[in-house]
Amino acid sequence: MKPKYFIIFSALFIAGTVNAQSVLKGTVYEAGKNNRMPNVFIRDDNNKRQITITDDKGNFEINTETGHTLIFDSPGYISDTLYVTNHAPKRVEMVTKTISLHQVNVTSTRQSFDAHKEYPEVYTRSKVYPLSPSSWFSKDARDARRLKKYFKHEEEERHVDEVFNVTYVESLVPLRGQDLENFMTLYRPTYAFLKNNNGESLTVYINDSYKKFMALPADKRSLPSLPNTGKTLQ
Repeated sequence: MKPKYFIIFSALFIAGTVNAQSVLKGTVYEAGKNNRMPNVFIRDDNNKRQITITDDKGNFEINTETGHTLIFDSPGYISDTLYVTNHAPKRVEMVTKTISLHQVNVTSTRQSFDAHKEYPEVYTRSKVYPLSPSSWFSKDARDARRLKKYFKHEEEERHVDEVFNVTYVESLVPLRGQDLENFMTLYRPTYAFLKNNNGESLTVYINDSYKKFMALPADKRSLPSLPNTGKTLQ
């Protein structure tokens, strides 16, 4: 290959690589509404090092390539995916999660997650050093601190899933099917409650909540239908 053609080929290859590894921007909304969602965790399934989180207005930007798949996670919502076909701005809509009664044993169906092992660089970048202004004000440091908060919240939600599971609740109340799903969604305890109470207190809480649930008018015991946006993310 002649030198000038080699140079041209190299330039085209580099340009193509740069274009492929561009920043993708977008906004995450709650499905069926115009509510923007902050603190949605986003990761590139093909490149573990590329992670981010939406800002207070639901906006995000992430370094990714065409052909990669992005995963969107937020507690209380169904995880969503986006297959990157181009780098045009994206609108992502997330659907509210309800309890899946098919997951009888919650602890065996959810994979364990240790953010400290999976993303140690987040905890390193989130540290604040008195003599380093960038550790206080840089976008990278701020995003790392928000990711750290997200990981903590996700860990807490998983703990609630493990304790307040279908098998345990079924053993205490005579609800099944959709009624049980509605009950567990409406009266899901907080992590703070579980942390500060023992198993006996949780049993009392579930029984008291069941009485409140049965005292509700029939239309108040059901959950609103999930919106069907009919959209395919690209």
